[in-house]
Amino acid sequence: MRRVSCLLVLTLLCALVAPAFAATPQVGDAAPTFRLQDQHGHWHAPADFHGHWLVLYFYPKDFTPGCTTEVCTFRDDIAKLRKAGAEVAGISLDDVKSHAGFAAKYHVPFPLLADADRSVATEYGVLTEHLGMHYAKRTTFLIDPQGKIAKVYVDVDPEKNSAQVMNDLAALKAAG
Repeated sequence: MRRVSCLLVLTLLCALVAPAFAATPQVGDAAPTFRLQDQHGHWHAPADFHGHWLVLYFYPKDFTPGCTTEVCTFRDDIAKLRKAGAEVAGISLDDVKSHAGFAAKYHVPFPLLADADRSVATEYGVLTEHLGMHYAKRTTFLIDPQGKIAKVYVDVDPEKNSAQVMNDLAALKAAG
């Protein structure tokens, strides 16, 4: 009986202490709304991109190798993405100051949004924790001009994500 009581108490404590991780939005769902600041201190919300495709990608941390590769790949492809009717925005848990340095160093021509309170990563189901450190899982959402999730990319390869998005964007536009 004592073991059962201890197990019950431990389970309840874990439930209270564990962060509230949400489910990842799926294709066809409305993209969760938010309002975040970019590297310049400007505020952005999904509604700002209404009428355009939005590549919303979450990444773990500014200045890390995979995240640098990913931001530079999107930077290098930004003209092609915009020509296809898409805008790009990156989100991590880093603050505005960190994003400002990261964007300046790598000449990032699109918003890097600061989700320092983890609310947007939680809403999109990408908040994770490892060894006590919280970060956003590398996940990309392709959001259609009406604000619906058109494609979700999980376990993203930072080198290939931009090309995947461009291929899928072309296919979705041709089909629709």
